Amino acid sequence: MARRFVADVWNGERLESAYELIVDAEGTLAWHADRRSSFADLRYEIVDLVAGDRSAAIRWHATGTQTGQFGSVAPSNRPVDYNGATFLTFGDDGRIAAVWSVNELFQVLLQIGVTMDPPP
Repeated sequence: MARRFVADVWNGERLESAYELIVDAEGTLAWHADRRSSFADLRYEIVDLVAGDRSAAIRWHATGTQTGQFGSVAPSNRPVDYNGATFLTFGDDGRIAAVWSVNELFQVLLQIGVTMDPPP
């Protein structure tokens, strides 16, 4: 399930798979549509996967190019390369009921040219 989630939903943008795999497919698809509008070629690679009956943890590596607006950052056409982890919880029907992710957003911002000054 977790591998298909990454392959079909994150990388493949297969809408029909999202509705088969995820309880809140609309929310997940909206988040990914927003991210893809910023990084159209974004690709995820599973680095490590640990799964049980009701949950899974995925450590992943992502690459892409910022070709669209990302928050307040104009398109830079710069590549990004970052890591993260996603935790899935499965409902009684076997579908993904919750998705929780952490990633190196600070690294992404630096790679697309955002400069940040520490507070005085």
